[in-house]
Amino acid sequence: MIQDTSKRSSKSELEDLIKARYSLIYITSPEEQRVEESLRKLCVEREMRLEVWSITEGFKVLANGSGVRDVKDPMKAIDHVLRGEGRALYVLRDFHPFLKEPAVVRRLRDAATELRKTKKSLCILSPVTKLPPELEKSVSAVVDWELPTRAEIETAARKLLPNAPPATQQQIESDPTFMEHVVEGALGLTLVEAENVFAKSMVRTHTFDLETILEEKKQIIRKSGLLEYYEHREEFSDIGGMDILKDWLIKRRNAFSSRARDFGLPLPKGILMIGVPGTGKSLTAKAVGALWQMPLLRLDVGKIFGGLVGSSEENIRTVIKTAEAIAPAVLWIDELEKGFSGTGSSGQTDGGTTSRVFASFITWLQEKTSPVFVIATANNVQQLPPELLRKGRFDEIFFFDLPDREDRRAIIDIHLRKKKRDPSKFDLDKLIDATSDYSGAELEQAVIAALYDAFDTGNDLDTEGLVNTLKDIVPLAVTMREQIDAMREWAKTRARPAAARSRVQSKKDAGWMAKYGATKSNLGDKVGENAGDDGERKLEL
Repeated sequence: MIQDTSKRSSKSELEDLIKARYSLIYITSPEEQRVEESLRKLCVEREMRLEVWSITEGFKVLANGSGVRDVKDPMKAIDHVLRGEGRALYVLRDFHPFLKEPAVVRRLRDAATELRKTKKSLCILSPVTKLPPELEKSVSAVVDWELPTRAEIETAARKLLPNAPPATQQQIESDPTFMEHVVEGALGLTLVEAENVFAKSMVRTHTFDLETILEEKKQIIRKSGLLEYYEHREEFSDIGGMDILKDWLIKRRNAFSSRARDFGLPLPKGILMIGVPGTGKSLTAKAVGALWQMPLLRLDVGKIFGGLVGSSEENIRTVIKTAEAIAPAVLWIDELEKGFSGTGSSGQTDGGTTSRVFASFITWLQEKTSPVFVIATANNVQQLPPELLRKGRFDEIFFFDLPDREDRRAIIDIHLRKKKRDPSKFDLDKLIDATSDYSGAELEQAVIAALYDAFDTGNDLDTEGLVNTLKDIVPLAVTMREQIDAMREWAKTRARPAAARSRVQSKKDAGWMAKYGATKSNLGDKVGENAGDDGERKLEL
């Protein structure tokens, strides 16, 4: 029976396993040297002999003895372990490729039985966990060796301090939070990676530079192939409105620090953002990474579902491990409902793969203790699995509605400034009146379209040109009014508004209903049918 041993210190866990005479142990770690050093110290403390094998060098004695034994054949290596005498710990490096050979697997199963009668233990040390089904019951435990702790990373950084300029040394000694930020930035790197990036940072900037450290983390993301490292291009100032959500996020900006832990604050888990398409959900996710100065990782759920049986489950485990290795980090999952909408029929359509992947994901959401803040977005609440909405998965569920007058003013101002235009030269009230049904994305596209029109005529962008362009656009809120109304009704009791000002149906709607002989349910259709008669088709919601 394989045991999950990820909750405790790896060295302590392994020591307990050896005391309990576990015969065959699988250790997963890319840090071969660091693991073997911990095992060497453990064997010295327990007066055990430590022998390490590789296919290139055979056996080397690293503790309580000396010598090299030229045994490079995998089968003969197992025989050597069985012939050994006394208390000993044997480590087989990179042995997982040989677990595809039936004879080697059979010999390991026999060895596991024989070693139980001795004071010896055999460890397989590999950067990946690759166990054939035949060995699952023979391997006593799988130990995922944890990455370096804060103390180990700080020790590696301080080794370089004597070579730093006096000003850098003085800054670090006078500001206790400086080293804390450096250590937090390097969490998730292996010890060798941390030492290398600290040295590179010192050569490049003569100090510990967070940007250089984050650059190293990008390499880890690129290697995984399942996650995308999203560059910080959006700023919090690019978001118009959303004052409640902004306040919520700003208050949690320092919630991942040790000072927050000492204060008794739990780690924030994440938020689910639901609402009308184009209202700024994805933009907010992008801006959080910049606000919190944390890596932003984007997960495309479609990449998880690979072609081989079992690969999808392995992919979601890889995503979780990678995100936790990079932590503290923000994990952004866009349009979550599309990735997991088929969980209900998964057993009939894909052998239950989607259900198993989804179960692994929501279990991690519920129980994770690593500083990975999950931001998920969704447009269609009806397609969301109900398990996602229960308390404990996310800290908060926010609803994004269409922007009201003041929010539209802020959004138009932002996009005019982005296009190097002075908003004070525009009649913003007139533009706000003409865009009552517009989402933030539609406002942006309207400005862009108006710029094309102005460029084509050789004029500069002005209020009249922008209003004329707006008349050619039918907002999504008009064509999908029934769905949006249903979404608002759902959010009244199930989600928190992202903006403080609630939107209500305008008195102006009564006039439109009288004009077009419409009812509240078919008002959007009637206005769309008559959109060309006078250009006035923007409704206050």
